[in-house]
Amino acid sequence: MPRRRAQLDDSIFSAKFWELRAALDLARLWHDQGKRTEARDLLSPIYDWFTEGFDTQDLKEAKALLVDLAQ
Repeated sequence: MPRRRAQLDDSIFSAKFWELRAALDLARLWHDQGKRTEARDLLSPIYDWFTEGFDTQDLKEAKALLVDLAQ
């Protein structure tokens, strides 16, 4: 049972990374279109879901965009 749980956790984590990537692309587009609030509102809750992996390129880019959107 623990192995199955670990596989499920890995699947959820992987799905969240794909969700992050899609949201990051859309947030960049909205940022470029001047839709800063919408971009932040989309990206922030997905970024906040993560508790690890902050050394990955996707999360680094999301963090940088969120910092830019906060200004």
